[in-house]
Amino acid sequence: MALYLRLGIIIFFVSMVGSVPRENFKTCEQSSFCRRCRKVEHGKTAYNLLLNTTTQNDSTLYVELYNKDTGVYYNVEFTALKHDLFRLHINEKSPLYPRYEVEYALQDHPQVSQLIVVEKTATYISVANGKNKAILYASPFKIDVYSGNQLVISTNARGLMRFEHLRHKPEPKPEQPGHADQSEQTDQSEPAEQLDQQDQTVQQDQKNEKIENVELNDSEFPGDGAENDPGAWEENFKNHHDAKPYGPEAIALDFSFPGAEHVYGIPEHADSFALKSTKQSEPYRLYNLDVFEYEINERMSLYGAVPVLYAHGKKATSGIFWHNAAETWIDIVSSADNNVVQSIVNFVSGTAKKPQVDTHFMSESGVIDVFFLLGPQPMDTFQQYAQITGSAHLPPIFSLAYHQSRWNYNDQEDVQQISDNYDKYDLPLDVIWLDIEYTDGKKYFTWDERKFPNPLDMVRNLTSKGRKLVVIIDPHIKRDSNYFLHNDATDNGYYVKHRDGKDYEGWCWPGASSYLDFFDPTVRKYYMGLYDLSKFKGTTSDVHIWNDMNEPSVFNGPEVTMPKDLVHYGGWEHRDVHNINGLVYTMATYDALFMRSGGTLRPFILSRSFFAGSQRFAAVWTGDNAADWEHLRISFPMCLSLSISGISFCGADVGGFFKNPESELFIRWYQAGIWLPFFRQHSHIETKRREPWTFNNDVLNIVRESLRLRYSFLPYWYTLFREHEVNGSPVLRPIWAHYPTESESFAIDDQILVGDAILVKSVYQQSITEVPVYFPGEGKVAWYEIETMEKYGAASLVQIPVTLHKIPVFQREGSIVPRKMRVRRSSVAMKNDPYTLVVIANQQGLAMGNLYIDDEASFEYRHGKYLYLRLLFKNNKLTSTMLQKLANYNTRSWLERVNIVNPPKGITKATIYSKALGKADLEVKYNPSNNVLTIRKPGINMGEEWIIDLIA
Repeated sequence: MALYLRLGIIIFFVSMVGSVPRENFKTCEQSSFCRRCRKVEHGKTAYNLLLNTTTQNDSTLYVELYNKDTGVYYNVEFTALKHDLFRLHINEKSPLYPRYEVEYALQDHPQVSQLIVVEKTATYISVANGKNKAILYASPFKIDVYSGNQLVISTNARGLMRFEHLRHKPEPKPEQPGHADQSEQTDQSEPAEQLDQQDQTVQQDQKNEKIENVELNDSEFPGDGAENDPGAWEENFKNHHDAKPYGPEAIALDFSFPGAEHVYGIPEHADSFALKSTKQSEPYRLYNLDVFEYEINERMSLYGAVPVLYAHGKKATSGIFWHNAAETWIDIVSSADNNVVQSIVNFVSGTAKKPQVDTHFMSESGVIDVFFLLGPQPMDTFQQYAQITGSAHLPPIFSLAYHQSRWNYNDQEDVQQISDNYDKYDLPLDVIWLDIEYTDGKKYFTWDERKFPNPLDMVRNLTSKGRKLVVIIDPHIKRDSNYFLHNDATDNGYYVKHRDGKDYEGWCWPGASSYLDFFDPTVRKYYMGLYDLSKFKGTTSDVHIWNDMNEPSVFNGPEVTMPKDLVHYGGWEHRDVHNINGLVYTMATYDALFMRSGGTLRPFILSRSFFAGSQRFAAVWTGDNAADWEHLRISFPMCLSLSISGISFCGADVGGFFKNPESELFIRWYQAGIWLPFFRQHSHIETKRREPWTFNNDVLNIVRESLRLRYSFLPYWYTLFREHEVNGSPVLRPIWAHYPTESESFAIDDQILVGDAILVKSVYQQSITEVPVYFPGEGKVAWYEIETMEKYGAASLVQIPVTLHKIPVFQREGSIVPRKMRVRRSSVAMKNDPYTLVVIANQQGLAMGNLYIDDEASFEYRHGKYLYLRLLFKNNKLTSTMLQKLANYNTRSWLERVNIVNPPKGITKATIYSKALGKADLEVKYNPSNNVLTIRKPGINMGEEWIIDLIA
């Protein structure tokens, strides 16, 4: 039997490689709830606010909503949040049983603010929160939200709201006996009791308790037609049956963004950063799925789902966070979608529409829970989202360095040889990764004793060079009676269940597999204990974790994932929680690694699946890409989309996971990869070995240059991630984040800003000799090539020559970027090395930057053991001052060099002042060929405050 299972997996896998089998994944038309929601007629909403039911407290307005077609009542809560934001929550007033409300995505309970009722009439209520306001209209129901005095979001303006109330299943009509397979249905009057086969004594009562005495009589109103949809009460896709015991329960709402020219976000899709119109195509889909070698320029679901969307125009940026974990589809229509004839008519008649983007969110289950992000500037909006869902903790610095991986390194000797060769060829490396083959027969928390007889020796050999090991732990548990984890899960009821209470069984890499129910706190606690060093033998605190396949991937499941009618802890169906499965899994892994070190060391986890809030626990990557130029190109927009959606720690498999890159592509991928936060080479088991020395010397030398460049910028990356943790600023940013009125940049996604000081252009075409680079700033901001210091920016678009040795990278005038130029074998070896400051003064002779320093590994920085420095060049003086006076860290790093680009004229010497050193003269040297003034060996400890005075 095991042989047949393994053969089936191999056949499945081979069939997936090469192109996406679209027939394995649903379209909107094949998804009954999407089909129903998408067919709602514009402008014919049946929903009305009953303003005479309005009540309020300090922060929230409460009012009932009525559907005149169905006679169903809903409770509406409109809440003022901190930072002048709003939250809209809508649920049935008297549901047959509780509807699922998302857990875990929010960082905490959102902080509320004072809601002021400005005006109340018979037709609307106007409320204010700080500088922002909203108007709730009664009939038809609509909410207009203003940023200041500008209307930025209009909710239900097109009347596409749909909230399918929970109902009893209609009896089959006499003329249609056997309307549904009754053996597959539960009694709809008692759904929670029949589905709940576990001991639920520890669960919240409101999740399990059926609401009695429901006043609604389904027969009194014509209804919304959902109960008559062929897929409302059961649905088939290919050979998979979804029992749908609760019937139709979809929700949908439209949002219009007046003044917006583009919308962005809702990752993950292998598509352009600026989202495209779906007027003549499939909607964007959010449903976490395992898609081998995904195709680009597609709206199909991929591994993660973050339902946050931003709208941007010249005057304002706004956004919405759709707080729902079920399968979701999003339609997008822009005012720019007019055909050519209509555009000409509008131009001639002078009736051209103002910019606007309309969107329509449609989810299978849950409640309507929406956060309005009101900017008004792009960075404001990104930070507002981070206030709600959190930001990443400061990662250990090794995780920002270079990672080497493949599926799989053969054995312990192979790992040692990889590490030795990185030293032999003078290539820096921080992490080596092991994929699934390190285990004993795909049983996680075990080792293949033949291939890895002494894993502790292997780990210690790596850490002696300042390197780490990452091993994979996937969610599928091999069904093997000789496997302790399977036996524990079976005996204790830890697996996800069928509706009849039996353990669910699917296929994945081990063959027959079951899946721990991470929504159960008891299961999470058990799982966390498995990482204890006394249990996971062969590991140390220097071994970190890769959570893959956690969508979850089920090879023989519908759409390569779990059936929706499986049951999790609390009686919730998988359809309710699918998109947060990966989040909950990595949350448990994070807590496990945190506990493993007694709360002292920062965990590093990589996750393939994610949801809003995943940034608090894990980095992500863009999944199973391919070694081709188009997949290289799409890595920038995919990570940009993730970054503004809260997940800054993003990367793509360098070189491509599938296929074998030729030399030029391999080089270009490294040159681009060093400018993505997560930087790892990874490849499929069937690919050729592709460590840098497996190519010719020219390739090896260029890759070495790229790696050394990445390592020299580690202080800048580290500082950006600390600032991300503190204020939610994305590490990667689109150009319009800092230049919001430059419409030429709104659709650019092959250029990124790293922080606000570094501009990078990807080179993703073969044998190219020049590329167009857009320089933001409308000719008023200069940009300097980071090596030659050649000045650009007088014109917005410039053709830049490129060679095979580098891609275009520029530093903005007015910035100070900290670097470390002594690149060693690992970041750990560079910890106490000196800093170089690259200062580029603007036309006013000003430049500014920040530098963050701590021990690079522990949580001691949360106890004040760090340095956060403000670096300022002004009036011919360079100063370093403490931004946090109460914080302190005893660093051994010192200031080795200062390079001042575009320096003041006639400088002949420099003097440094500090409390520790007093006053000392410094050597200066001016290079007229690149207009750089160099100050060598100031020698000051970076923990000191100091002033360097330039003297003519």
